Amino acid sequence: MNNEVPQDLRTRTSDFGLRIIRLYVSLPKTTEAQVIGKQVLRSGTSIGAHYREGHRAKSDADIVNKFETALQELDETDYWLDLLIKAGITSASKVEPLIRETGELLAIFTTIVTKIKKRMGK
Repeated sequence: MNNEVPQDLRTRTSDFGLRIIRLYVSLPKTTEAQVIGKQVLRSGTSIGAHYREGHRAKSDADIVNKFETALQELDETDYWLDLLIKAGITSASKVEPLIRETGELLAIFTTIVTKIKKRMGK
């Protein structure tokens, strides 16, 4: 990977986690909002950790494993954000920037994993 990409992705995943934390803090204190909020908090804040683990990985297979886990967490985050809207807990306009960033991160991690798998001959 190019030296600029890791730092940029490190920052983006960290910023994403912080935005997820702020969303959680702003949710109503109802049981439904807190249960779904904790789910999105867990999945959304773990993405940066998986990125860092993958960036420190010792092999291509390990990188793929960590980044595929980040992809799973991103997909789960997207689900919980969508559920917050559909349940009427928060407005679409409030979480749309997070949903957009989730999609962009999904695309980035998918591209990285695809390139590494191609390099590995998979």
